[in-house]
Amino acid sequence: MGVAKSGAAVRFGIDLGGTKVEIMALDPAGNEIYRRRAATPARDYAATVAAVADLVRQAESDLGATGTVGIGTPGAVSKATERMKNCNSTCLNGQPLPADLEAALSRPVRLANDADCFALSEATDGAAAGAASVFGVILGTGVGGGIVVHGRLLSGPNAIAGEWGHNPLPWPAVAELPGPACYCGRHGCIETYLSGPGLSRDCALSGGDPLSAADIVARAGAGDAACEAAMARYENRLARALAHIVNILDPEVIVLGGGLSNCARFYANVPKLWGEYVFSDRVDTVLVPPKFGDSSGVRGAAWLWSD
Repeated sequence: MGVAKSGAAVRFGIDLGGTKVEIMALDPAGNEIYRRRAATPARDYAATVAAVADLVRQAESDLGATGTVGIGTPGAVSKATERMKNCNSTCLNGQPLPADLEAALSRPVRLANDADCFALSEATDGAAAGAASVFGVILGTGVGGGIVVHGRLLSGPNAIAGEWGHNPLPWPAVAELPGPACYCGRHGCIETYLSGPGLSRDCALSGGDPLSAADIVARAGAGDAACEAAMARYENRLARALAHIVNILDPEVIVLGGGLSNCARFYANVPKLWGEYVFSDRVDTVLVPPKFGDSSGVRGAAWLWSD
């Protein structure tokens, strides 16, 4: 995207990922006016802080404008220590990332989990815009979620609101117990079934070829019996997991994100299945694909300054 000059204040959003750091600028109306990315320094915390600061300074120089900074991270900020926790980019864990970024940028910054940023983006001006309550789902290498109510992101006293991926798969069949081992130390977490690697593992263990999640989806569409069976199991598990969310939060809209959100059949099949598990005579919650796709995380980081 070309550089747009602007004298108006902008919102900068940063997606701090394991392999790349991406910055986006939104104008006051929410339009994208700038985007740039750089490689994430491998396992180097100090270099990561410097890379984020450099991207912001370069963006402000290119745009001729300063702005607020919101950052989506692969973990959360501990409210007990103000340091990072639960990051799969492990060099961030235990580090005072908010304080270090504020010092490097000479301004306040706001941080949120990348799944929270996804949910905020889609609730603000995406597929769930205008909905009073939204649950945003990440179905990718991991499984995460975020909750937005009346336009405001919920965090909670433990900074883990929406972390449904590390709850057990609800209503498990006998054959699903105790469930695959999870890196969190437990067995049978939703993430072990509904992540991309979880789908691949399930298909292989059931006699299918060792395939990526994308290949399983494609082969199922082409009539491969083993892949179709794996997809049917996946949809049933996704329906159960989302029904659990509906029973607790009763959101108006659930938005799927991550690589598996591109699977069109989910939006027709899963709502046909979840009614069996939702404690209601009918389910009015809507399941939708994202409007902004892979861009929702960085957009949501910018919208952390929506007030």
